[in-house]
Amino acid sequence: MKNIFKKTAAIALTAVLAVSLSACGNKDSESGTSADDNGGSSSSISLTNVSYDPTRELYSAYNEIFKAHWKELTGNDIEITQSHGGSGKQALEVANGLEADVVTLALEYDVKAVQDAGLIEDGWVNEFDLDSSPYTSTIVFLVRKGNPKNILDWDDLVRDDVGIITPNPKTSGGARWNYLAAWAWADKQYGGDEAQIKDYIKKLFQNVLVLDSGARGATTSFVENGQGDVLLAWENEAFLSKQDYPDDYEIVTPSISILAQPSVAIVDTVVDKRGTREAATEYLSYLYSEEAQRIAGDNYYRPSNPDILKEYENVFDLNINLVTIADFGGWDSAQATHFADGGVFDEIYEQ
Repeated sequence: MKNIFKKTAAIALTAVLAVSLSACGNKDSESGTSADDNGGSSSSISLTNVSYDPTRELYSAYNEIFKAHWKELTGNDIEITQSHGGSGKQALEVANGLEADVVTLALEYDVKAVQDAGLIEDGWVNEFDLDSSPYTSTIVFLVRKGNPKNILDWDDLVRDDVGIITPNPKTSGGARWNYLAAWAWADKQYGGDEAQIKDYIKKLFQNVLVLDSGARGATTSFVENGQGDVLLAWENEAFLSKQDYPDDYEIVTPSISILAQPSVAIVDTVVDKRGTREAATEYLSYLYSEEAQRIAGDNYYRPSNPDILKEYENVFDLNINLVTIADFGGWDSAQATHFADGGVFDEIYEQ
């Protein structure tokens, strides 16, 4: 049976052969054939894409069409290695020396962490269209078939009989989107009263049974291990689970969610050292092509191309009420307020 967790196991097995990522150790990875820094010959090069948890299937499919595109464009072969994990953790790995030609992370702030380490040049957010966000997503609830706990909106998550699965906001970009979506609902519900909002978030996390380090780990806890009554999930993760287990799960769209904008960037110091800038630039640029946009939609990410997004109007709820990171003052402000050491999340979770 087609199963995202079987795919993950296969990817992990393949990764054992990926010499170029041997130092990564604790990553779930997929590899092409690794060679020397420039792929071993003038006609073949290699790229490494360090990404976040739920993009395995997306980039497995995208890499195949990009290889064909690159061959047609240049006449040369290209091999692509993938690395996956919690977005914040992946950013830290790159900042600490994991060589990535490109990063495709869950949010702008994680790319900025790599920039702050001196590896990405200023202005990266404007290098590609739409703030270098070629696809978007949002946060939904995945519940068990029939929704036995009748979980319909954010207020149901703080009931005493509800167990929640969500990743850890300190390591997972998806978890930070989850947290901010919940905060946005509470902000509206309580008219901006910060004390009541914090009390709501505190109760929500009191109901969390497992704080996995990344979104895929959280999905495994909910789907494979049977923990919890509701998974706070990337929309694409929820759809993949429903696709693989159509009789076991259903998706609930809350009254308010958030526009999640995963960000992509070239790691300038790496591509300049390896001579891969041209390939890395084309790799990220081609994500905006019609072919790649449909790959995104087929993998349950929302295409940034509005015409192609309309092709998926029977898949996605295009009328969902979405706040944006701008409502939180941007990622620098949101990170400093909520997720930095000593921030609101630490304050709430320690209590």
